[in-house]
This record gives sequence, C-alpha cells and structure tokens, in this order.
Amino acid sequence: MNWRNPQVRAAIAEVMRFWLDRGVDGFRVDASAVLIKDVLLRDNPPNPDAAGKPPPQRHTPVFTDDRPETMNCIEFIREVIDSYPARLLCGEFQGETDRIGHFYGTERPRLHLPLNVALLDASWEALSLQAAIDAYFNALPEHAWPVWVVGGHDKQRVASKIGEAQMRVLAMLLMTLRGTPFFYMGDEIGRKRVSIPSDQVRDPFEKLVPGFGLCRDPERAPMRWDDSPHGGFTTGIPWLPLELDCGLNVTAQQSDDHSILMLFRGLIALRQEQECLRQGRYVPLRSRDDVLAYKRTSATNEILVALNISAEPRKWHWQGRYRLLMSTYLDRSAQTLPETSILLRPNEGVVIAIDIG
Repeated sequence: MNWRNPQVRAAIAEVMRFWLDRGVDGFRVDASAVLIKDVLLRDNPPNPDAAGKPPPQRHTPVFTDDRPETMNCIEFIREVIDSYPARLLCGEFQGETDRIGHFYGTERPRLHLPLNVALLDASWEALSLQAAIDAYFNALPEHAWPVWVVGGHDKQRVASKIGEAQMRVLAMLLMTLRGTPFFYMGDEIGRKRVSIPSDQVRDPFEKLVPGFGLCRDPERAPMRWDDSPHGGFTTGIPWLPLELDCGLNVTAQQSDDHSILMLFRGLIALRQEQECLRQGRYVPLRSRDDVLAYKRTSATNEILVALNISAEPRKWHWQGRYRLLMSTYLDRSAQTLPETSILLRPNEGVVIAIDIG
C-alpha cells in the first residue's frame, strides 16, 4: 500500500472504523517497522555477509525498514484508534531494544504496546534472561507500559526451544513480570512445532526458497481441543495437519489438576488477586546458580519470584518471613517457609509472599 496517497489512508481509516463500529477492542499492526518504503524506490544495497543466507537477508534493508515516515503512518492509525473509547493498538517491534521508545511515541502517541520479544531472543539461561529483562526495562520511556511476548505465528514454538519442563517456568516468568503478557495459541497447553510433510507445506516462504528453515507452518497448525481426528477444530480437512499426539489437547488438560493449562489459569488468577503483580514495581535480584529471581512490590504487598532455569535442584537463600503462594509443580502452596532458604526442585518456579508487616 502507498501510505503517501491520501486516498489510501482514507480507505484504511474507513476499514478500521468499520471494525471498530462492530466492537473490536483494537488492532495489531503487522510488521510495523516496514509500513512505508523509500520515496525514490531505491534498491537496498547488498549485504556483505550474505553468504549462505536466505534471499530476504542478502540485502541491507536501509530503504525498506524503519524509514522516518513510518512513525507518521503509525500516528495516523493511532488517531483513528483514539477516536473510539478504550481501544488498543499494538504492533510488531523490529530492531534493537534501545529503539523501542520510538514506537511508543512522545508528543504524538503511536503504539500502546510495541510487542517485545526479548524473552524469545535471549538464551534460556538465568543470566541471559536477567540481562534481556534489565535492558528492556532500561530502554522503556518513563510513560511506557511494558509488554512481553513469548510466541507468535512467525516464531518457533517456545516449548520446542526450551522443552516441556521449562515451559512451565516460562509461564510463571511471563505472568509475574511487570507488563502485559502475550502468548500464542497453544502455548497454554505446551504445544510444540508440528511436523509438516513436504507435500502439505503451505507457507510461501518455504515454497519459494526451500531449505533455509523459513517455513512457519509448524507453528500455525490448528489448535487441538480434544482427541478427535481433527482435534475438535473442524469436521472437514484442515488447512494444515495436527500433531500426532492426540493426548496433547485442551479437554485432557482441563481434567488434570497439574497440567500446564491449569498452571496458566492459576497464574492468571494469582495475577488478578495480587495488586503488586498487576501494577507493582519490578525489582531485580542477583541471579546466580541458574536461578532467576526478582521482586514485585507495591504499597500494600511484596512478592518474590524465584525460577530454577535448570534440570538440577537449586537452593535459593534469603532472610525474612515468607509464605509460598504457588509452585510450577502445582503441588504445594500456602506453606510457611524457613527464614533462610528454599530448595527449588528441577525446573521449578515459585511465587512467594513476603511478610512486610
């Protein structure tokens, strides 16, 4: 689309208002950094490190990505959004973390929530995660509300990256950090990438440039709601095949008190109960021995989160009076803890209430 054409902008606004009038809560701007291209339509220069890379990465995108006029396009979309009460505008953020402030805007507002994938891009180690979280918070403008994204239709399934056991730890991390959590359909049941036979590939990236690992179909397979042939998603033939493991479905996990689905639900409920998890400050603690730890604090309460990013038990030390609220194992809660330490089991995260009375 030619965003420089006033008629195009008017048409976009008309389409947005059509859906806003029907009651949608907002919009997600896909690839928000590449909405507009160079006015002279110049070709991107070759990438000097192009050897072995797929075609999209063989040029340096100076004339297509993050052009100065891009922010004006986002501001235009935001003006339409703001003409309706209580609507949300989020969008894909691409680039270095220190650029994220530009997508929030200052004098003229832009995105409410630029989608931050720092947790997906970081190595799954306590120190790397701590560094990614701290860098993101340090880059945020004072007025900006944080957002955390751990999945999407263009990203590798996070459960395939870190494993089933650590997926539960990620759920606790996502739901206890300061900010709005985003997860992708199926993350809440621990879905992994679905193997797609070559004759059933749909993604045009993979069809046009096969062999570079660009296929996104494994993340886009239909949701499995039950153990029926097509997972309760359809009685017809789905666009993409489902995983062979029929047991990985919503219905089965709803009847399992210790499933990852029930963990997600418990964390959402805990977030609703605890004011400091919704609005409180984030206070990093020193991560060590594979344990990522931080506090969430408010005027009324404090919570400590300790996450074992390891398949081995780890001891976390402290001083004070604490009460265990939740474990990722979902087998212990409301326990008064010793005043010196807690033993974290392999791949275990805990949420702990701090007695500040």
